[in-house]
Amino acid sequence: MKFTKMHGIGNDYVYVNCFEEKVDDPEKLAVTISDRHYGVGSDGLILIKAGDKTAFRMDMYNADGSYSEMCGNGLRCVAKYLYDTRMTHETIFDIETGAGILKVQIFPKEGQADLIEINMGQPILEAKDIPMTQFSGRVINENIEVLDRIFRFTAVSMGNPHCIIFLDEDLHSFPVEQYGKVIEHHSIFPNRVNVEFVNVISPQEVIQRTWERGSGETLACGTGAAAVQVAGVLNNLTEKAILNHLKGGDLHLKWDEEDHVYLKGPATKVFEGQYTLPL
Repeated sequence: MKFTKMHGIGNDYVYVNCFEEKVDDPEKLAVTISDRHYGVGSDGLILIKAGDKTAFRMDMYNADGSYSEMCGNGLRCVAKYLYDTRMTHETIFDIETGAGILKVQIFPKEGQADLIEINMGQPILEAKDIPMTQFSGRVINENIEVLDRIFRFTAVSMGNPHCIIFLDEDLHSFPVEQYGKVIEHHSIFPNRVNVEFVNVISPQEVIQRTWERGSGETLACGTGAAAVQVAGVLNNLTEKAILNHLKGGDLHLKWDEEDHVYLKGPATKVFEGQYTLPL
């Protein structure tokens, strides 16, 4: 099976072009191919397919085999793959995802996709739609008890659920794994949750670390960055356009007057290869 390894500011996935390759068991393949010792090594598996309502679709699986509705960094890489391989010549086009149809815009450089902007759509803020239990309406700056601490959190879905926690303490030394993996499986999130720990530098700038459900701490999370943009505004901590510093690099975010969140950043091809499917 041919594959391409790509990353969006360090959030790396194995990409398979399902117009040419057949994947019978994506959940199992995601586990084996993502293994960083015995496989290719990645945060998960992304399949590039034909959409039901659009020419292209992205299906994403975490490193533990679980399905995820959406990944902003992954979608930028899919857009770059489609443009660079000339599967499309358009610079603005739609891609179907588990979170719906999203519009991407390519900013080319020397014939290759350089920066990619995604219209991430409207944030989902009602607890029942995120989904959550024990809460109703919007969940903004509420308490969550985890191990020996009580955090204040805000819940946002960008097609997949996020729990955003703004911290006053130094984020670089914060034990993300210790608290992130417990919050991921907290009973108030029936579908598990991604967790963003954030330092606010200024109303226009933040630092983010992410614990992704099914993958652990990752170098970046696009939907998480979009959720942080929304949560920052809802908590009166940030403006509607920010620069977000993630471990793998920077993303530009804006939440416009029509309630859509835009994410802009790079995507990088690492290498191509062939993977022998396990018997």
